[in-house]
Amino acid sequence: MSTTPATEVPTEEPRADVPKVRQCLRCEATFHSQWAGERICSRCKSSNTWRNGSPLGSGASGNGR
Repeated sequence: MSTTPATEVPTEEPRADVPKVRQCLRCEATFHSQWAGERICSRCKSSNTWRNGSPLGSGASGNGR
C-alpha cells in the first residue's frame, strides 16, 4: 500500500494548448492562435520590420491610428 506525505499538495494536470482566436498585439487584427503564448499574427511576423527586430516607434500600434 502506498501513502503520500501530508505535505504533498495535489496539483492539476497541465492543460494542453488549445487553438484560440486572439487579437494581434501589433496590428490588432484577429487571428487563430495555435498556443497560449502566440500573440502576434503570421502577417506581422512575416513583415521585414518584425524579422529585423525594428521597434514600432513611439505610440504606434501598427494600424495607422
